[in-house]
Amino acid sequence: MSLWYIAYRSILQRSVASLLTMFSMALGVMMVVAVLTIHGVVDESFRNNTSLSYNMIVGAKGGKLQLTLNSVYYLSQPVENIPYDYYLEFLPAERRAAAYKNSLRAAAVEAQQAALQLAQFHSGSFSAQPGILPLGLAAGEDALNLATVKALDQARDGKFALYTQLAVPLCLGDYYGQFRCVGTTPAFFEDLRHGENNEEQYTFAAGRNFHHWDEQHGFFEAVVGATVARERKIKVGDDIHPSHGDPEGHTHGQGFTVVGILDPTGTPNDRGVFVNMEGFYLMDDHAKPLEKGEEEEDAQAETADSPATQATHRDPLPTEQREITAMLVRTTSPLVTPGLQNTINEGSVAQAVLPIQEIYNLLEFIVGPIKTLLLVLTVLICVVSGVSILVSIYNSMSERRRDIAVMRALGADRKQVSLVILCESIILSVGGGLIGLLLGHTLNWVASSKVEDLTGVKIGFATFAPGWKISELLGRSGGLGFDFAISPEILLIAGLVLLAIGVGLLPAASAYRTDVSKSLAP
Repeated sequence: MSLWYIAYRSILQRSVASLLTMFSMALGVMMVVAVLTIHGVVDESFRNNTSLSYNMIVGAKGGKLQLTLNSVYYLSQPVENIPYDYYLEFLPAERRAAAYKNSLRAAAVEAQQAALQLAQFHSGSFSAQPGILPLGLAAGEDALNLATVKALDQARDGKFALYTQLAVPLCLGDYYGQFRCVGTTPAFFEDLRHGENNEEQYTFAAGRNFHHWDEQHGFFEAVVGATVARERKIKVGDDIHPSHGDPEGHTHGQGFTVVGILDPTGTPNDRGVFVNMEGFYLMDDHAKPLEKGEEEEDAQAETADSPATQATHRDPLPTEQREITAMLVRTTSPLVTPGLQNTINEGSVAQAVLPIQEIYNLLEFIVGPIKTLLLVLTVLICVVSGVSILVSIYNSMSERRRDIAVMRALGADRKQVSLVILCESIILSVGGGLIGLLLGHTLNWVASSKVEDLTGVKIGFATFAPGWKISELLGRSGGLGFDFAISPEILLIAGLVLLAIGVGLLPAASAYRTDVSKSLAP
């Protein structure tokens, strides 16, 4: 009969006490597994997404970390928006001029120019004669030209354009189910990169990138991430209707046609719904209210459009009614980044943050200490559970001295008797640990939806804590001929075996010293 079987039968004789002891160990291990898995997966996801093809985020003044979480990971809520004109300050003159063509000021100036030309036409018969009317028309034309240059301000680069290689706007606030809806431009997928070295271009499992304007769909095209497509069973050609401001908010009547589904990237973009920013602006409640002077310009602009044009074509939203949540900026050189950041932050409109710095500050100074504290507490729970194993076995020794004496009389030596006690301790500890592993992964599965809502990371029942590298565990930064990662859950089981041996030594020593003659005496 093996020593393990004898230990197993001894545990069955004290089934209630043994089960309670194993359960206390299981609770401690469950908490350790939950902390290791949830923190490890979230930490790995954040660190894997610190390789960004932009080095600055510009948004409304407020919390730097909140701006980073909102713009990079689509978590939290935007504090405020920044004017669209401020975004245009990061663009060269050509793109600024193209954007201002959609402004109310441009439309109002066109209407005034048309009115002036009409007046000049009707006054043609008086143009050859000196008088007040021709002089007035000439003065009006000069004033109008000056107002055009001053109002539209097209003949210059943006004041930050010299230091900006790329600026991609983001408009946030809407949802599609639990997924964030991001209004942006085609440049998001054309100019940004992902991957460890920022070299991988976004590719599509189906379809294509949305266009600025499409003959069939107009401004209302969308691209969805791989996770969104999988969980919502979306395919190219489907129409989606975002909800305003909240997953439970009212659904917009205007929908977007899905024209592309992204290949999996391992980034938060897998969980994003990306819509054409021009269509985003045209949805209900997305236009910024006009000020008094701008309302007058709007009235002048409307008179310049024919009813037929308004009925058959939805014009882009004027720049005066636009705002953006943030913009992803890639500077021309790391050398200009600090100066540009200081200049933006000293102003009253926006703030600039360095997303990689904010993410590392979050992980190192906030998340790291919390994880350490939780691990210390959960390890202490396991130690207390190990002590309970010691107490349970030690207290049973007085009842088992006769059994031990019988074993000795049947030929078992002191070493074998001590090993039986150690086997009991290991069975109780490791058995409780295996139950704890099962309970810990069950807890992860139950809490997965909440974790996903808070962090954007999906955790399943079979999700294990990310491995720890052997070199890191040994404190070696390099020089090992081999290096591989091992899951801390495996190390946990090994630790439980050592703990079981440690707490089993005292009762094993007590069994070792058992006096056979006294124990067998009636």
